[in-house]
Amino acid sequence: MTRRTWRIAAAAAVGVTALALALPQAAMAGGAGSGHGGAGQCALARSTVTATAHVDAGLTERFAHYGDTGGGWTGGDSTFSLPLSGGRLGWFFSDTFLGKVNPDGSRPADAPFVNNSVVVQDAHGLRTVAGNGAGAPAGVVPPEADGRWYWVGDPASGPRGTVQLPLLQFEKTGTGSFDFRWTANRLAILDGKSLALRTIVDLPSATGINWGSWTLQQGATTYIYGVTDVDGVRSAYVARTQGRDGLTGHWTFWNGARWSASEADAVPITPNVANEFSVAPFKDGYLLVTQDTSELFSTRIVVKVGCSPTGPFTEAAELYRTPETGAQGSYANANVFTYNAHEHPELRRGNRILVTYNVNSFDNVGDVYDDVTIYRPRFVDVDLTVRR
Repeated sequence: MTRRTWRIAAAAAVGVTALALALPQAAMAGGAGSGHGGAGQCALARSTVTATAHVDAGLTERFAHYGDTGGGWTGGDSTFSLPLSGGRLGWFFSDTFLGKVNPDGSRPADAPFVNNSVVVQDAHGLRTVAGNGAGAPAGVVPPEADGRWYWVGDPASGPRGTVQLPLLQFEKTGTGSFDFRWTANRLAILDGKSLALRTIVDLPSATGINWGSWTLQQGATTYIYGVTDVDGVRSAYVARTQGRDGLTGHWTFWNGARWSASEADAVPITPNVANEFSVAPFKDGYLLVTQDTSELFSTRIVVKVGCSPTGPFTEAAELYRTPETGAQGSYANANVFTYNAHEHPELRRGNRILVTYNVNSFDNVGDVYDDVTIYRPRFVDVDLTVRR
């Protein structure tokens, strides 16, 4: 059987890293409490941040064991998370392999493959939502009848117990692995208990910004982050809604000084981010965690800090260097690369943050079948120290 192919999302040392940059003393826009992007300062922006990182053995072993023996999810990328009702945690993935793993650690050539899935973690363990029913495997959000498919963004809690899942819609432009293009931003509304799809609605798409890289909910305000490439530099943008409707509310866009009703007015808030990143409150400011994309296929995961959800954000520390990348990496394989690092704020423990990133190979009809461990997320605990 012909092996399936999927996206390669271009992104940017084993063990501990402890690197830091002193932050500038200049005032940064907005205060952590206000979230409105006005003038102001925060102590975080005047501090020095250091980071010490190590692999999170518990989550690494849990997903490895489940992927090898569970008969559902065996690997995926994106790796967003969201608390669900009943004390559950949902792990949301884009392209996903399902099924069994061979005794030698390879995937069968006919392994089921879907464009999105959820792995639900609860007191009983992990279970996969997608592809477990009768008939052909299907994602939580299946492809359209014309073949267009969906990769997921960062999910958010919606009104009346729903889950709001940002979607990036793509279509094929040819027969090659890279012959595809983005066509629209959309939003899936999922039942909060079963995670079954209720409906899909449109999101702003006129400018080409891929919205949904991250969502940040603070009270009745939802911030939605997106990316696009300007002159070869991948930069972040931010929009927001106010009220209890979340992402289905009225969108306004940060234009560098205020919120505008026009998506065309949106301006970059920081450069060199990955397709997926995170923004979350920390101390009296905000942390932006991303893979560094200032260099091609970077191994650097960095944290930027700001005083407002709108930035500006300044690089504060290198958190980790991914050990898997390239011929000199842990796989000794020039085709292997890492991408799309971000934090999981709901799993933060004091100053210890959990960061995930994804691993893939340009030989996506060989390596990821021959070695099931390649196409799986990595989990890293990072201890932050902040000194004035």
